[in-house]
Order: sequence, then structure tokens, then C-alpha cells
Amino acid sequence: MNATQKLDFLIQNENLDAALKSIAIKVSEGERISVDEGVLLYEKGELGYLGVLANYIREKRHGDYTYFNRNFHIEPTNVCVYDCKFCAYSRLIKQRDEGWEMDVDGMMDIIRKYDAEPVTEVHITGGVVPKQNLDFYAEFFKRCKAHRPGLHIKGLTPVEYYYIFKKAKLSHYEGLKYLKECGLDSMPGGGAEIFHPEVREKIAGDKCTAEQWLDIHEQAHNLGMRTNATMLYGHIEEFWHRVDHMERLRQLQDKTGGFQTFIPLKFRNQGHQMSDVPEVSVIEDLRNYAIARIYMDNFDHIKAYWAMISRDTAQLSQAFGVDDIDGTLDDTTKIYSMAGAEEQHPGMSTQQVVELIKNVGRHPIERDTLYNVVTDYKDVVFETAAKANYYSLPVVE
Repeated sequence: MNATQKLDFLIQNENLDAALKSIAIKVSEGERISVDEGVLLYEKGELGYLGVLANYIREKRHGDYTYFNRNFHIEPTNVCVYDCKFCAYSRLIKQRDEGWEMDVDGMMDIIRKYDAEPVTEVHITGGVVPKQNLDFYAEFFKRCKAHRPGLHIKGLTPVEYYYIFKKAKLSHYEGLKYLKECGLDSMPGGGAEIFHPEVREKIAGDKCTAEQWLDIHEQAHNLGMRTNATMLYGHIEEFWHRVDHMERLRQLQDKTGGFQTFIPLKFRNQGHQMSDVPEVSVIEDLRNYAIARIYMDNFDHIKAYWAMISRDTAQLSQAFGVDDIDGTLDDTTKIYSMAGAEEQHPGMSTQQVVELIKNVGRHPIERDTLYNVVTDYKDVVFETAAKANYYSLPVVE
């Protein structure tokens, strides 16, 4: 059966809970589900049921396409003025001898390292320190664009921008406008965590508020920039906190249409102040991806970071609403590995990413940051076999 037939079969099941059937009918008819229905999916939706709904939406939007890009990360510092309880990556100012703080020349050395590589994006995010201020990033963006004009700069989160703009005495709009003129192209979605204050104040109480995070994205959208959004799940939050978080994003997307991708980020419990909180199961990961796909009806894409959840879970996620598994990375990020992700040295060749996608019956598409097709790998045959360091899994129905 195809995705539509599976959804029809599910709806016709006389034993299906009436409320869940009502949601399935809404999905079939392209109608939005409510906040209460989102919570109900978390409370009562079994994995198979959620997979049918999410995969129907995924295939209706994207068919068998799974997107990835060729990118690398620059993490200018892991020293930070903030003390997020879940972060294994950052070091407080008083611990700065345990971290690193790059200058613009050092960041440009990383850019030049990829001069001969067909990468399309540099992703920049890290800690927050006073000396990496507005002038620091303005200089870097200008030099990066002068050196390689076609390289897309996806840079910094609202957590970093809030601090930088406050120090510079600029509004969110004024600060982003200036940095866009310096070369900034788009913004990643980090720092969202969980928006509701009763959770946010416990896990990240000293960083920007939900309202400030959302406003910075709104101003970026007003300037014509596209951005992403995230949610850190699987720690001390309740299901309704997740739905509240997604609802705030959904409302802003209704207003601006500027978000491209929603990225659920799994809480990993090593090396930080919340290490006593157990991690959720892979089953819950897949349920969460599926519910995100069902709920976030005005977001084009749902992404799974393979470097955070493992390659095999990234394969499975493509049957539960996910249509993007991020990029090749080339072992250029430590944010996930330092918190205990399976990938301690995250990097895959293009061939490995393509074969990971093909091995679960999907159609690999290399994209640029704005989802323009760079290369369609459906019929590409590589001359040599990729090094097999992930599981080849069947498509999960």
C-alpha cells in the first residue's frame, strides 16, 4: 500500500479511538489540528499510527525526496557568559582556560580550508563572549563574502544576537539589517530549547526569553532572511510544553512565513548539570518527529540531525515525517558529541549520506541552504563502495 492507502485503511479501522480517528481524518483532509489534539497525540498516539499520519504528510509534500547539504561548521568559542544546565559544550568565563576563543583570522583559516571543496554552506554558532561582538562578526562576514561570495553564511542564534545587539545598543531589526549588509544570509534555529517559562527558567534561565527569541526571528523574516527553528525535547518538560512550543512557532510562521525547517533536538545527558535526567528512547524520538510533522503544518521541512541521533535513527526517521537529515559536517562540530551523541567525530562523505538515504528507499537530493536542488543522486552510481559504518535498515511501514 502507498501512503494514502495506509491512511485510508487506518481511518476505516473500527477499533481506532474516536479522537485519534478524528485527527486522522483532519490529516487526510489537510486540516490543522488543535493544541489539545497535539497533546492527545503525545498521550495516546502509538508509533505505528503516528507514522502513518506523518509519512502521509511527508510524501504528499516531498514524495520520496530526502534532502541533505554539503556544509561545515565554525564554532568560534565554547566559552560562554550563560550557564545552561543541559550544555556540555560551553565553559563559563571563569573556566575559559578549558575552552577556546577564535579570532577572525582563525575563522578565515577554516573557510580557506574548504576552498577546493564543493561545500555550499558554513554554519556558525557557539558560545557568547564579550569580545566576539558586533564588530567582530561584521568583519568576519565581510571577509568571508569577499573571499568566497557564493558560500552561504548561516550564522548565530538569537541567544548570541540578543547579547550582541544589547551590547551595541541596537534594536533586533537594526542589528540584523547591518549584519545582513555585511554578508549574513540566514539564521539557524538554536537556542529555542523549550519556550514555556516554567521549564526555560530551570534549564536556561539567564539566556534570552522566548519572546526575545521569537522577535529576533521575526525581524530576520521582515528583512527577507529565512531561518530555522528547534526544540530541545526529552528532559524535564511535559508533553504539553512541547505542544506549547510548537504552537508559538506555528503562530509566528502564520504571520511571517519565514521559517524553512523545524528541527527537534534530542536531550543528551552526558557532561553537564542535568546528567541525572534519563534520555528518552528511540521510540519516543520517532514519535516526536512524527507529531512535529503532523502539528507543524505550515513548515515545509522537518529535519533530523544525524550527528545527534545516530545514523540508524536518522534512517528510521525518514518513515516518520523527516525529509531532511542535515549535511556532511566533516567533523566540524563538537556541540552534540560533547553531550554524549553516538557520533563522537561527526562527518560523512557525500557518498555515505547518499547511500544512507538510498538504503531506506528514499531519493537523495543535495540541496543548498534555501532548498534549491544542487544534485539529484537518484541514479548516481559511485565507483567504489562507501565505508559501511552505519546500519542499513529496511523501510519501516
